[in-house]
Amino acid sequence: MKNLTNLLAATALTAATVAPALAEKWDMPMAYSASNFHSATGAEFAKCVTTGTGGEIEIVTHPSGSLFKGGDIKRAIQTGQAPIGERLLSGHQNENALFGFDSIPFLATSFDDSAKLWDAAKPSIEKLLAEQNLTLLYAVPWPPQGLYFKNEVNSVADMAGIKFRSYNNATSRLAELTGMLPVTIEAAEISQAFATGVAESMVSSGSTGYDRKVWESLSYFYEVDAWLPRNYVMVNSEVWAGVSDANKNVIQACASLAEYAGNWRAKEYTGFTLQGLRDGGMTVGPASDQMVGELKEIGVTMTNEWLEAAGDEGKAIVDAFSSSQ
Repeated sequence: MKNLTNLLAATALTAATVAPALAEKWDMPMAYSASNFHSATGAEFAKCVTTGTGGEIEIVTHPSGSLFKGGDIKRAIQTGQAPIGERLLSGHQNENALFGFDSIPFLATSFDDSAKLWDAAKPSIEKLLAEQNLTLLYAVPWPPQGLYFKNEVNSVADMAGIKFRSYNNATSRLAELTGMLPVTIEAAEISQAFATGVAESMVSSGSTGYDRKVWESLSYFYEVDAWLPRNYVMVNSEVWAGVSDANKNVIQACASLAEYAGNWRAKEYTGFTLQGLRDGGMTVGPASDQMVGELKEIGVTMTNEWLEAAGDEGKAIVDAFSSSQ
């Protein structure tokens, strides 16, 4: 990882220009804690841009939902309240089903498949964002999603009535189909929600659980590898249009490096954080065959529902992904 950090710095220094007469500050809201690998990657991206533009554009990151809560970040950038920011793509699925392409259960369950699915979906996502006054800079996947519980669970029947933290349409629907009770909770509020009993379960990566020290409230993590959702960094399109070509080149170069570094981190972080959950006292391992089978049946239902909602464009994404296998 040190080599990647050095590469980002070297690229920035290579592209650096003389100090500008007038610097432009870009505040960058982010939903996750500063220690999260997405936030760390974003901070390096910000430094790369600041250095690479010779200070003409200074990006300052604001992690943990400190500037805008996760659910408000995209709207803030669309309306110019902030020029740039990071958000979970599938968090917008209530606006358009296409945003939930990466949360189709058991479609893409590995990093390689996630990359292929992103290649299939990226043109549609870029077009959709452009229609909303947003320009995509880069996107990074989370590690595979597993299920967290306070008590041991061996079947879908065992989930009935459990309060379940949801963060997008897919997680809310998963809760409904398993008999759990969905409760919308932002990432920054996870620890408090579990500590106070507002939530007792969630589907998320080992990374989120490790960052929020959920072993203080939960005891089980089941590796079901349901999907690999993506965070993305976007910039207000009107702001982007006002950036010089030279600085656009710097920002795009830094974005490419950040995407590469973020993907590397996601892969490396997977094993590290699962071991961290174990060290915290959690039981970590595969779900029972019965639970996996029942979840995959639910996945078929959710896939069909998504395809119906996403229409021909959604089907084209899944078909393109399937043909790449």
